[in-house]
Amino acid sequence: MCDTWVAMGDATLTQNVIFGKNSDRPIFDCQPLVFYPRKEWPAGSEVQLEYVELPQAELTYAMLGSSPYWCWGFEEGINEHSVVIGNEAVFTKTFREAAEAHRLGEGPPPGLLGMDLIRLALGRSQTAGQAVELMGALIERYGQFGSGVPAEAHTEGGYDNSFIIADPNEAWILEAAGRRWIAKRVTTDYTSISNEPAIRTEWDAGSSDIREYAIDKGWWPVDQEERFDFARAYIDEQVPRQVSHIRAMRSRQLLAEKEGEITTRWMMRITRDHYEGTFLGGPHFDAADPDFHSICMHVSPADFTWGNTASSCIAALPKSEGEFPVFWWTPGPPCNGCYVPFFVHGSKLPEIVSRAGSFGKHVVAPPDAEEDEFAPDSYWWLFRRLMDKVKGDPVRSLPKLYESRNRTVRTRFDALEQAFEAELPGVLQRATESKEAGEEAVARILDEFIAACVARVIVTLEELLREFD
Repeated sequence: MCDTWVAMGDATLTQNVIFGKNSDRPIFDCQPLVFYPRKEWPAGSEVQLEYVELPQAELTYAMLGSSPYWCWGFEEGINEHSVVIGNEAVFTKTFREAAEAHRLGEGPPPGLLGMDLIRLALGRSQTAGQAVELMGALIERYGQFGSGVPAEAHTEGGYDNSFIIADPNEAWILEAAGRRWIAKRVTTDYTSISNEPAIRTEWDAGSSDIREYAIDKGWWPVDQEERFDFARAYIDEQVPRQVSHIRAMRSRQLLAEKEGEITTRWMMRITRDHYEGTFLGGPHFDAADPDFHSICMHVSPADFTWGNTASSCIAALPKSEGEFPVFWWTPGPPCNGCYVPFFVHGSKLPEIVSRAGSFGKHVVAPPDAEEDEFAPDSYWWLFRRLMDKVKGDPVRSLPKLYESRNRTVRTRFDALEQAFEAELPGVLQRATESKEAGEEAVARILDEFIAACVARVIVTLEELLREFD
């Protein structure tokens, strides 16, 4: 599962593009935040991913992203040119055919993961349009078959991918099916995607044979070629859509509710949604014992959810070239998290933010990855422990703990988020004024603010853990 959305400048209160994503992963799938500075590479360099090796670029741009502990790529990330990308798993006929062939020993070789495509594009693109072209070429060249879930085989842990790619001027939806892709440009209003194809009868770029291939496979009638519907043709009807469609509609409903007045705070409200204020009434029992899939996702005792929301980001992109993007990020389900402003124009992150648990942070093919476990020096795992303390045993704890404990958490963390937001303009102003002194002076200001914010969060987090013990 996952949900990704973007509001363009005409839909936001501050007239800048604001992007959001919840990354939903298995409950043990630790997802640290990592930073890579701009780097020049020797001629002929190669880069080794989970399944494939490919030529390295001469230059990769600075980038910041949320990366599962076993993964080379990002679930969501941003680069120094204010390009931001998030991905979704989508389930297509192409993947079903590939999985069936793999079971017979005839399947395609493993290729790129959606997370790899995000980092590759961020490292090599100055605009969203460039990222779309690069990702499309990589999809056609390497394909995307292979497990993206630790400890799962290719057939059970694999999927095709959908993306939202945005920069300060435009956004794109890109959807990939095997070695084919299609993309639609967005310049006004808002859009969102979930775990189902979203592009229908209109698109702006894609593989040259995207329509003909579906017709040849019998997925679309030959006499209806001019009415071709990508989502209808390529979607795997054997995968139920109730796990995705209701979330896609909910994110669009919440975006529409504040159209023209969307703010970073409202985007955070979307990330924390459990259908509050609807006829569904939010979680009937509690968010730790969910009744259904929601944008803010929690593992279910009935085992019908993917796991937890593993990380969440809100990227506020600049209105002008001289401004800095802000990448608000929290680990874990955001209803129980605390967003901190991070900056790709800094030079480093606090070490605790980039640490995984017992398995460590290194690249390995997902079927070979061991389940990560708690480590006290991992920011992600501290938030995971807090989530466990807040929900208690969702079946046996009476009275239910989540409602009262989460209210305590939100009181403390909301105050911190509001303080960070109030302090942010002054920090950005100082960083802007320091540009003449060079990149190091700018980075020092931003690094110090990140470190101070993270330290304040950790103090509060540890206080909450002691209280709930």
